[in-house]
Amino acid sequence: MKRILVFVLFLFVFTTAFCQGYDNLATKLNTVLDKKKQYDEEKIRRIDNLKKLLKEDDNPDLNARYAIYLSLYNEYKSFNYNEAFNYTQKLQQVGRLLKDPAKIAYGKVKLGFILLSSGMFKETFDSLRTVNVKLLADTEKKEYYFLTARTYYDLADFDKDNYYAPIYNSRASKYIDSGINLCKANSFEYVYYTGLTSLKTGNMNKAIANLKLLISRSDLTDHRFAVTASTLSDIYIRANKPDSAISLLALAAMADIRSSTKEAAAMLNLAQLLHTQGDARNAYVFIRQAMEDAIYYGARQRKIQVGAILPVIASERINSVEEQRRVLFLYALSLTVLSLIVVVFAVIIYKQLRKLKIADKIILEANHNLQESIDKLNEADKIKEEYIGYYFNLISEYINKLEKFKRSVDNKLTTKRFEDIRIIVNNINLTKEREELFINFDKAFLKIFPNFVCAYNSLFDEEHQVKLLPNQLMNTDLRIFALIRLGIHDTEKIANILEYSVNTIYNYKARIKSKSKISNDDFEQAIMAIKAF
Repeated sequence: MKRILVFVLFLFVFTTAFCQGYDNLATKLNTVLDKKKQYDEEKIRRIDNLKKLLKEDDNPDLNARYAIYLSLYNEYKSFNYNEAFNYTQKLQQVGRLLKDPAKIAYGKVKLGFILLSSGMFKETFDSLRTVNVKLLADTEKKEYYFLTARTYYDLADFDKDNYYAPIYNSRASKYIDSGINLCKANSFEYVYYTGLTSLKTGNMNKAIANLKLLISRSDLTDHRFAVTASTLSDIYIRANKPDSAISLLALAAMADIRSSTKEAAAMLNLAQLLHTQGDARNAYVFIRQAMEDAIYYGARQRKIQVGAILPVIASERINSVEEQRRVLFLYALSLTVLSLIVVVFAVIIYKQLRKLKIADKIILEANHNLQESIDKLNEADKIKEEYIGYYFNLISEYINKLEKFKRSVDNKLTTKRFEDIRIIVNNINLTKEREELFINFDKAFLKIFPNFVCAYNSLFDEEHQVKLLPNQLMNTDLRIFALIRLGIHDTEKIANILEYSVNTIYNYKARIKSKSKISNDDFEQAIMAIKAF
């Protein structure tokens, strides 16, 4: 009944999305997001109950322990990579204790699933190649075949080239065919993977028919519904039907939240589509949620995917907010003008010349305050423009480095020079990268606040003033209060940016303030008063 209601909702959304836009979908999804913590707590309670079973029996039967480990793995596999990885190791350990090669082989299949979910293609293939498929039961063989097919499909989607991608897709099709041969007709796996095969071979009509048939079924779990809806949305994206794709992805994202699935692409794809449709506000909310899930699960590839689009959506969100501020400013200015007109006429009609002079004084003060507000807004706009430019230049340089790194690694992988890859990775100098980041920050900041160092030193006696080394733009003392001048007052954030502990930042600030000519309470206010440009 629950799944039928979802399908009815799906059909309703399809017919109304074009007319009503995406607000209803976003509202429904945000409502489910508000309950996300509750769904996660329910999963954690199930996990805790399984762990209690292990603690209650001091000498459990190994087969029983294997079953509990398998249940814990199933809870963790799309929820937390590290925990799922831990239980795949335990499954193989118990299999070795039982001297049961079938259980060991199945543990490797489970390991392959989470390695793939985390974006580790090489390790996935390494694990799956060691599986003796003949030892597996039919249900386990299906899982192995479909997982191997998914690995090749994902690798083809990752490469997206004209040489390797067709090879990987061809191999995936063979594994899917082997899995389908073990499925019962009309089972979820049979209908879904038959539709997926049709999708990959270009038979879109058959793929859509199969996937729609699955969505209408009432026996699907939330996770299977999300997988099916996401796959169907991909077809509509290719067919340039964004309204239908957004509706499906929103329903898939809701299902992922209800099932506490962190390793999922529905939220990411939804954010990207909303962004292309001009809905920056909801796109920003959902892309941040996708990043939180990717970080929580530990999905390396997903974090890279989200990280590539997050800055773009965030910048458009900032522009949208700034546009709203400008509109509000115009409204406020209009109301101010109207208020002044009312005051002037009221004074002319009811008040004497003395009250009119008082009103004039109030007007002058209001204009002064308004000018100060305008100056602050202009300064904020200049700071925003400079730092957005700096941010995008930095991201562009980073993407170029990643592209060079990827080409180099791809070449080494092609020629199977794996040790060279380790050398390439070891040559990455994070300390130097951090130093270059600080230098770029110093240049960008001093471009906006060219007199910052002089103004900062004016707060101290000569013996306590900062004396920079040749070619040194700023030191740690200056960077701490440069970040404060930009509006970052959270000590923990400053510590993370500068790679210091929170206590160290507190000590820096206390030491610096104690040497200044002004009181500690007024010091940061004096820093904030330093003018830009």
